[in-house]
Amino acid sequence: MYAEYIATACIALTLRSVISMNSFSGQNTPPMFGDYEAQRHWQEVTVNVDIKEWYSNSTNNDLLYWGLDYPPLTAYHSYVLGQVAQMIDQRYVALKTSRGIATQQHKSFMRLTVIAADASVYIPAMFVLCLGIDFAFKGNRKLAQFIIIALYPGQILIDNGHFQYNNVSLGLAAAAIAAVLYNKNYVAAFAFTLALNYKQMELYHALPFFSYLLSASISQERFTKRQFC
Repeated sequence: MYAEYIATACIALTLRSVISMNSFSGQNTPPMFGDYEAQRHWQEVTVNVDIKEWYSNSTNNDLLYWGLDYPPLTAYHSYVLGQVAQMIDQRYVALKTSRGIATQQHKSFMRLTVIAADASVYIPAMFVLCLGIDFAFKGNRKLAQFIIIALYPGQILIDNGHFQYNNVSLGLAAAAIAAVLYNKNYVAAFAFTLALNYKQMELYHALPFFSYLLSASISQERFTKRQFC
């Protein structure tokens, strides 16, 4: 029943893998080395510096050199990835001495972490969202929506081409929208809170979520009062 969706997901992940083989912004360009180094450096900081200092300038955390500027969930994600990197090769996240590292092995690791986020968060969330959008849609319309979203060039180029994890926050936001469509407002609130705590760009979507959930809450309260009157 879902063979077309699985095939689309496989094609999407394959395309992301191909994009990952190309160059990226900041490559071999000191002293900052682009977003690749930013994401790697956040892993370095979170696994080597006390959690209280993650957002504070200190001897071991120079905020002028790719200081953490995203909400805490991004930092925790970096911490998990940093732990994995450390198990593979401690040089990937060695405090200070790892700055500017750009071995082929490490780049492959970083690319895989982005693809893993696509496979575990972004694509599944979009799949559930497309199934939930307008239940009157025929199967082909839902599939077309999923194909467009899964193969959207902008997301692929930014995340897989330049070492970003917008797929996590966008996936969580999509999961929140899907929960709304399935009338699971508590799940929607939780998922959107996670999205907002991953990247502050989700503030763009905060007002619609706030308005809808507030309205749903008021309506539910009125319905409950009528039942007990």
